[in-house]
Amino acid sequence: METLRIPVAEGVVLAADTWAAAAGETAGRGAPFVLVHGLASNARMWDGVAARLAERGHPAVTVDLRGHGRSSRPDGPYDVATVADDVAALVGRMGLDRPVVAGQSWGGNVVLELAARHATAIRGIACVDGGWLEPSAAFPTWEACREALAPPRLAGLQRDAIEGYIRGAHPDWPETGIAGTLANFEVRPDGTVAPWLTFDRHIAVLRGMWDHHPSERYADVEVPVLLVPADAGAGADTERMDRKREDVDRALAALPNARIRWFTGDHDIHAQHPAELADVMIDLVTLGFFA
Repeated sequence: METLRIPVAEGVVLAADTWAAAAGETAGRGAPFVLVHGLASNARMWDGVAARLAERGHPAVTVDLRGHGRSSRPDGPYDVATVADDVAALVGRMGLDRPVVAGQSWGGNVVLELAARHATAIRGIACVDGGWLEPSAAFPTWEACREALAPPRLAGLQRDAIEGYIRGAHPDWPETGIAGTLANFEVRPDGTVAPWLTFDRHIAVLRGMWDHHPSERYADVEVPVLLVPADAGAGADTERMDRKREDVDRALAALPNARIRWFTGDHDIHAQHPAELADVMIDLVTLGFFA
């Protein structure tokens, strides 16, 4: 894995980790993938998926979006269209040949917008427990949304305490998922952490989600779309799951060319089940869905 720094807009440089396809008869022939993280996340959350893709002959790129991880942290803008244009610029600057672009959570909304705006640059998208997220339909006002979804203040907590919490909350995650989650934080010399995405920028991204209406974009998406929603399983909030199923069903019906693959697990499916998710996407390349 090699890390590159790719300029995508004035004053904005994105950190991109490149994963070369493993040597073998399929090396260099597999469709490339670009993997896009969610809000307050980072490229490393996709490490397990990228490693599996590369192992099976598909080069992969994971990217820290603006404001996140090792990438530039401009004061703005953070609307979904601007971030989607960043990803399109990354694809062009790296000379990628019509990659499949997967995005998780907020990243799912970003890749949906990417598909609507830059269809010829990609061969398809995968929306991993996102892409249909529309806070303006869930909250009566922006102020209510902001109050409910503002991030916790984690700066100053001990890194060891954060790791202990992550491991306790996700005992079945592989090490790539644990390490990827820890990479959401800068570790200070005194052992405390601070999120790479600052509170104010987090709110700016959230406002961008509030202003974005994926339900109004479905008909504009001509490329194939794989929807990958997460079913939280036993003990989940039934009302919340019912709303998610309704949202996903609407997306599936409105998108011109879409398939669906439910996973049972956490919101961070890519961290919890990396090999399984990679295999589902590769299968759709092999079957010609992502052609």
